[in-house]
Amino acid sequence: MTLNCKGQLIDLASPKVMGIVNITPNSFYDGGKLTDENSILNQVEKMLLEGATFIDIGGYSSKPNAEFVSENEELERVIPVIKSIVKEFPKAVLSIDTFRSKVAKESVENGVAIINDISAGNLDENMMQTVAQLRVPYIMMHMKGTPQTMQSLAQYDDLLKEILFYFSEKIALARSFGINDLIIDPGFGFAKTLEQNFELLSKLELLKMLELPILVGVSRKSMIYKTLEIDATQALNGTTSLHTISLMKGAKILRVHDVKEAIECVQLYQKIMNK
Repeated sequence: MTLNCKGQLIDLASPKVMGIVNITPNSFYDGGKLTDENSILNQVEKMLLEGATFIDIGGYSSKPNAEFVSENEELERVIPVIKSIVKEFPKAVLSIDTFRSKVAKESVENGVAIINDISAGNLDENMMQTVAQLRVPYIMMHMKGTPQTMQSLAQYDDLLKEILFYFSEKIALARSFGINDLIIDPGFGFAKTLEQNFELLSKLELLKMLELPILVGVSRKSMIYKTLEIDATQALNGTTSLHTISLMKGAKILRVHDVKEAIECVQLYQKIMNK
């Protein structure tokens, strides 16, 4: 499995790590931490030095019941940051975490190489056509509703069957637009209860039948800290545990807040797999 990121081919035969850079005041773990250019660039540099292959930039918190952010405000948050990172780290492979086609387009025009869409096109009917025109890899996540409504929509007759059907439809639609490089994200924490998240992780290998790279985003999420009765700041050890399980079950990209620890998971996983 390879991704063509603006001419740079990235081989996913060995799993990769995506570092999260939230340009938001209200993200569940790191909201408000990166408030100026220097702090952002320092964080990006740290992640790259620690081994991140991708840097994922987000300007709209998608935590449950997140506040609405206008398109203009999202653009005002992310575009200057993208420009600064591209200027400082021109070889960095950047991803934009957005469900809006205009934000995706302007981000790619300013140097982003991947579009990461929590709605897989459900929240913007122009998204897939835009991705196809931009010729960049597209991360499609499973979610119901919006960040404001998703937690009320966590009802399934058969969780894995419904997720597989959802992705089968999305993949067919994306292919019809001519999108070549697709990544699937099962959407831990999005329209899923605590128990459903663990069911999803326990059966994650079933998603391999779709024959696409699987991205897992469990870093410091509530499925960890609520289960352990701690808070997000104390959830690194639990995150590392679930990252290891995710890799064993087929994850090819880990989307994380803590790059160094995730890279160590990948290194130890590969040591096992190479025996």
